[in-house]
Amino acid sequence: MPHMKERPRRLRTRSLAAIMLLGGTLPVASQEPAAPPAAPSGPVYNIELIVFRATTASGAAENWSAEAGERTIAGDESTSDSAQIGRFVAQLPASAWQLTEVESRLRADGNYVPLAHAAWSQTASSWGTRAGFPVKRLGLNVPGLSGTVFLERGQFLHLGLSLTYAMPSPPEGLGAAPDTPFTLNQSRRVRFYERDYYDHPAFGVIALVTPAQGARAPGR
Repeated sequence: MPHMKERPRRLRTRSLAAIMLLGGTLPVASQEPAAPPAAPSGPVYNIELIVFRATTASGAAENWSAEAGERTIAGDESTSDSAQIGRFVAQLPASAWQLTEVESRLRADGNYVPLAHAAWSQTASSWGTRAGFPVKRLGLNVPGLSGTVFLERGQFLHLGLSLTYAMPSPPEGLGAAPDTPFTLNQSRRVRFYERDYYDHPAFGVIALVTPAQGARAPGR
């Protein structure tokens, strides 16, 4: 299973860990969440993402163009012979967001700048298809940000990100010129109501996946 090479991770800080832990209390989930009741097109899931960047960074300069082909894909499952493609269901209003307090803490911390916050409902694609939706379709409208977000279901549920972000003024410690494209290719096995953090020296994503059926009210 391929892994991204080790590098200094400026975004992995105590302050970010505190933000993740203190940003509201979510219900305790079982280790293996049961799928929500199936509709004709399959179970529907709510996905919420916060995309943010660091204001400072540390570590030596890297060949950022070389990371475009790097991927970190979790799991070791077989692709189904009858692959299905996920269906976009609806955009979720801000009143339904679960990570609002996390975003507020990011803004107050001073080390991070939230770039976008969005949530939507969709069904999952079959494992291994890597079939996702463009970030603009999902409401993640950030200048310089492109790519897709994909949700896959095999034996387990996985949320994957294939993102490229070119910022006009990268933190000095990254050793990158303006508008250098930074690439984040990661897939994680997810559990309902548990926050997942996708990290990169230049930017990061906090994600939450919940069942659309029987979802908890915001703040619970």
